[in-house]
Amino acid sequence: MASIHIAADVGEISDKVLLPGDPVRAKIIAENFLTDVHQYTAIRNIFGFTGKYKGERVSIQATGMGIPSISIYLHELIEVFGAKKLIRVGTCGGMNKDIHLRDVVIAQGSSTDSSIVKQVFGGAVNFSLLADFDLLRKSVAVAEKFNLPVKVGNVICTDLFYNDYDDPNGTFGDGKKTFNDKLRRHGILAVEMESAALYLHAAAAKVQALAIFTVSDDLLRKEFCTPEERQSSFNDMIKIALETVIQ
Repeated sequence: MASIHIAADVGEISDKVLLPGDPVRAKIIAENFLTDVHQYTAIRNIFGFTGKYKGERVSIQATGMGIPSISIYLHELIEVFGAKKLIRVGTCGGMNKDIHLRDVVIAQGSSTDSSIVKQVFGGAVNFSLLADFDLLRKSVAVAEKFNLPVKVGNVICTDLFYNDYDDPNGTFGDGKKTFNDKLRRHGILAVEMESAALYLHAAAAKVQALAIFTVSDDLLRKEFCTPEERQSSFNDMIKIALETVIQ
């Protein structure tokens, strides 16, 4: 099977992979956290790097934004290059009163408005999209070890970055509550755009997957990180992911 979107040689990519969406963030992670770094792809300016973290080979593969884009890279990483541990490191929009700007959120589960699950199961079941428990357990232990506060729970993975779900005049349900209000009521911590695909592909391939996010947008308090902060900060999330993936 060929890899037309990554186009690396087999062996260039570790079986342990971190998955930022942003190619610039992938480069920053590789340059600041890994040693002996080798760039194995720049196809479509979606960068991939392999290096060492505490003596263990780890790859950093950018995926672009959204379920369709990450699904392409997941397929090739798993089916062509033999990835076994995949940890998404990205940004999210906090939408719960207990979630604040720059908090780290670990997605125990991923709800979604995407049709990706229906395309696989044909609507026969509402398949639950869950993190690998071993990676989840280890990530929480790592956070505790380094005294890095994290929030663990359910996120909503959406196909739309810009939407009218939280229109104050929305008429979801009783005509008074918006869709986001309903999500908050049911414990959704944050919104993002990739975890559902990650957990679905991992389940089918019987590999380990986890999604870790830093809150870049506080949707309740209307606070936002700058584009530069989204690319270059959020080191707590990266440290948790790297320490987890090498165990």
